[in-house]
Amino acid sequence: MTADDSYGRLDDDDYPAYTMGRAADMLGTTPAFLRALGEARLINPLRSEGGHRRYSRYQLRIAARARELVDQGTPIEAACRIIALEDQLEEAQRINAEYHRAAQTPTAA
Repeated sequence: MTADDSYGRLDDDDYPAYTMGRAADMLGTTPAFLRALGEARLINPLRSEGGHRRYSRYQLRIAARARELVDQGTPIEAACRIIALEDQLEEAQRINAEYHRAAQTPTAA
């Protein structure tokens, strides 16, 4: 991989660019909290060649939402379930909007 290839990945939301320590610092939480999210299967960090957890920006956004819920007093297991349901709802709304657009588009005869 060349340097130019690496720079292109900086815009990739799924690129595992952040170590556990850096991710915890960015979120203002502990590595144990991130491990708990992994154990609850809310996020599944990739592993470096050395076996260290690496997080993407997308995963950090999910972890930030979980932290928000936990800070409001929601148990971590419930927070993970809420986030999973929010993601399912968002996906269903996206699909529904696509169907709606397709139904509104006149077809060529």
